[in-house]
Amino acid sequence: MKKSLFLYLFIIAVLMNIFTYKYFTSKEAAQKTQETAQDSKKLNDSITKLSDQLYDANYFSLEANDRALNYLNQNDIKAFSEKVTQALLAYNDDPAGNKYTDQVTMGEQKFIINKVKILNHRWIIANYSNGKLWGEVMLKYFIDEDQTVSFEIMNSYLYPEQLN
Repeated sequence: MKKSLFLYLFIIAVLMNIFTYKYFTSKEAAQKTQETAQDSKKLNDSITKLSDQLYDANYFSLEANDRALNYLNQNDIKAFSEKVTQALLAYNDDPAGNKYTDQVTMGEQKFIINKVKILNHRWIIANYSNGKLWGEVMLKYFIDEDQTVSFEIMNSYLYPEQLN
């Protein structure tokens, strides 16, 4: 009788271990599936948010402006943008600095244009600096009959020097 009791207790203990093992492994698998679904949802939300931010950031750009593209009637808009940008950056080689920054040379460093964004078929915004001072300029650009690019300053702003 004592042997039977131990045998029954042993069988019950083994069965409890099997059921406990099965319960915890299925629970862990369910948690992993749930975490994967949550991570996937977070990634999709992040991608959607970044796509929206990119759309907003490029809202004022030549490539996203159908009316400006129709006005320009250009086949290769990237080549056109590069042509306009390079025409503006070519003035950086002037020893007095880029005249389209609307700034005179201060000290030994000249003002040059660093970054250019073509907003539409007529306007450009550009960032310029002399290494110490920074500013922004709004320009009009025109494509002349001989396909050269000319510029006109609309407005510029030189930020005050920051004291550290």
